[in-house]
Parts: sequence; structure tokens; C-alpha cells
Amino acid sequence: MLFHNQKIFSRLLVLGGLLLLLFLGQFILTQQPALAILRQHQDAPGVMRYHSQQSLLDESGQAWQVVLFKQITPGKPTLFHLRLVGFPGVAEVAHPQHLEITTATGKILTAADIFAPRSPAANVGEYNFTDALNLLGTSGSLTLSIPLKSQQNMTLKIPTSLVTEWQLLVTEITDAMLPSSFLEF
Repeated sequence: MLFHNQKIFSRLLVLGGLLLLLFLGQFILTQQPALAILRQHQDAPGVMRYHSQQSLLDESGQAWQVVLFKQITPGKPTLFHLRLVGFPGVAEVAHPQHLEITTATGKILTAADIFAPRSPAANVGEYNFTDALNLLGTSGSLTLSIPLKSQQNMTLKIPTSLVTEWQLLVTEITDAMLPSSFLEF
């Protein structure tokens, strides 16, 4: 009887372990990456560009590169641009149209199209994100509504971890930083 109980316990333990692995595997595969990497590039002598870049999936499962960057040029105001790059041939961004940003609290903001006159590629949109970023605060996650040429909008959810990374770009990287710095959080 003791041997029989040990076999049952052993099988239940194995079954529980398999269920745990399946659950954790599903959880890991559905989560967006949370690695925060802020990078720096020198665009020209004295002109520095700092950016946050991450790949996210839209509502239909297509990948987009989401790049928020700021350029620091001595004597000029610092501007933040949000560049969205979809997979070529899958999505064509409509120009000139504003990007609509919805905060976790339901507040709707807009960002002006930088590529209004001419985009470098059909799958690329870039928006002046300076005013929107200043209004976000620590609002949590965001939803971007990307205008497409097909007369519809594509929805892209920006997780709280990425919004936090963007806030680091605003607060931690200042005009006084040395060009040799490279941040990894």
C-alpha cells in the first residue's frame, strides 16, 4: 500500500510540474519584453541623439519597431520624435495624419506627422511626440492608433514598462551628459 501511494504521489507531482511548465510557458510567450535600453548616437559634431527602441506586436500580430528619440543640438530646443516602422508590404502609414494616443485613464492626445510632405518608406511613420510626452506623466500603458492608407487605423498597445523607459529618456538624459555615455538599465 505504501508503494502504491508513493506511485500516485509521484505521478501527481510529475503532472503538477508539467502543468506548471505549460502555464509558465504560455505566460512567458505572451509577455512583451521589459528590457530597458537607452542608446546614444552622435549625428554630427555636438549633435547627440538618444533613443529607446522596442519591437511590439499590433492587434493583428504584426511586428512594429517603436523608437522614441530625442536630439540634443546646442542652442536648439530638445524635441522628441516617435518613429513607428511596420513590416514592409503589410502596413502603409497614411500621411499627413496625426497619431492618436490614448492613455490608461482614457485621455486622448495627438502627435503631428513629421513625414507629412514625404515619408522615406510606406511602412514608416514619425511623429512629434514632445507635447504628448510632456502630458503623459506616469499614466501607465498607452494605446496608439496609427493611421493607415487603407482608411483604417492600426492599434498598438504600449506597455507601462516602455512608457517608464520613455520617462527615463526624458528625465535621465540631459543636455549636460557627456557624449561617451551609454546607458543600460
